[in-house]
Amino acid sequence: MSLTAHTGLALVLSLTVLTGCSDDVATPDALTAPRPPAAAPASDGVARASAPAVAEPVEQDLDLAVSEPREDSVYPDVGDPRVDALHYDLDLAWEPGRERLTGRAVVTFRAARTAPRFQLDLGAPLAVEQLTLDGEPVRFARRGKDLVVQAPITADDRHELAVDYSGTPEPAPAPTTRSDFSTTGFTVTDTGEVWTMQEPYGAYTWYPVNDQPSDKALYDVTVHAPAPWTGISNGALTELTADEDGTTTSWQLAEPASSYLITLAIGDYAHAAGTTEDGLRVDYWTPRGMVRRLEGIQSAAATVDWVEDRLGDYPFDTLGLVVTASQSAMETQTMVTLGDNDYVLSPQVVAHELVHQWYGDQVSPSDWRDVWLNEGMTMLLQWTYEDEHDIRPLRDTLGAARAIDQQLRDDYGPPGAYDPRQFGGSNIYYTPALMWNELRVELGDDEFYRVARSWLAAHDNTSVSREQAYDHWEAETGLELSDFFDAWIVGRTTPGPGVPTA
Repeated sequence: MSLTAHTGLALVLSLTVLTGCSDDVATPDALTAPRPPAAAPASDGVARASAPAVAEPVEQDLDLAVSEPREDSVYPDVGDPRVDALHYDLDLAWEPGRERLTGRAVVTFRAARTAPRFQLDLGAPLAVEQLTLDGEPVRFARRGKDLVVQAPITADDRHELAVDYSGTPEPAPAPTTRSDFSTTGFTVTDTGEVWTMQEPYGAYTWYPVNDQPSDKALYDVTVHAPAPWTGISNGALTELTADEDGTTTSWQLAEPASSYLITLAIGDYAHAAGTTEDGLRVDYWTPRGMVRRLEGIQSAAATVDWVEDRLGDYPFDTLGLVVTASQSAMETQTMVTLGDNDYVLSPQVVAHELVHQWYGDQVSPSDWRDVWLNEGMTMLLQWTYEDEHDIRPLRDTLGAARAIDQQLRDDYGPPGAYDPRQFGGSNIYYTPALMWNELRVELGDDEFYRVARSWLAAHDNTSVSREQAYDHWEAETGLELSDFFDAWIVGRTTPGPGVPTA
């Protein structure tokens, strides 16, 4: 999330926060606006109106999604460490006039331990109409958002849980004092359109889920919406059909993602696309008739090239950006979710959310105490991007961030021991970014980014802890960094400059 003036949602924190403490079947062309003829993605990276590309779905490799779920130390009431979700198959129908969601979720999971029962998270307003485990009806209970399945499971056995449900989803209160969001999850606009952002939790407001970052899973999502609206989610678009009754889109995410990185947007969208230097197609979904300037988000293709120079190849097969009525931005995996305001749609915020595809999405935190692992590295690269694109000199940004660091620790706590009622405070962005910069200066750019890339390669598609990060950087650099990391991440006072290693 980016820090706004929010990242992973993406907190888009701007430096103003520092001082004020991120056929009947229509062809795809019919869904673009103002309905120009289809065009191929531009080889120069410039976004042009085009027909969305529809790919063939692939057989999902469930072994990619085997995780080691844990009880979160910051938000223990969300998620169940007995469940290792492997795949969510969601079929969703949205009726905007009634504000009614009808869904069928088939959750394939591995029992992470032997237990007499297990549970998923599902918003209380959504009524469960039928529930089966491996094809057989089983007893269940509802306790607030907890959907408790009263059936025994044995460690490492795999099961298929099917849930039919419906109702009017309600967003969840967010544990934050930020001004750019106060709820998370399923959000309905005045016109009945839908957008979602769900960091640190809130996916449960629209589907049954093990809503914790340590449990990554694969996804297939189908959305039925009234014409001419389009349902947008993560990964490859594998179906797009439309008639007078509505549109159906299907999306497939073939690399595992934490639930907070899943997006759902339903509305009247226009489509354009560009390409990176390596030929990666970048899809842009914007509200039809949107008049706000789009140069910022259409910088995404070139920005991927810029990030690849530092962090290596883009880690996924697809990339898109969708603009919603939010006021923030979120690094939702392969389909970045952006709010509709000038700062969130700026090139530096787009860069922030794209860096998160590596730091936050490819490698995610296993516990919300380590959200700084996402935000610190991403914030440093945002600052570097701003410096190299003549937005703000890096020297000025570093000076302003260091000047406010002690106040951030006093107000929000250290980034690795933050106040859980103030999720997404500036401390998880600026403080670890300053730390990583000290290490960059010590090692030099070439060595620093070499280790940053080796960390991603070593932990591809996993959720990790701070201890793993510390061990990796020490092993790769040969430096004793324990005291350095502890001072920055859990210390109550701002460390001095440099990297003491003895």
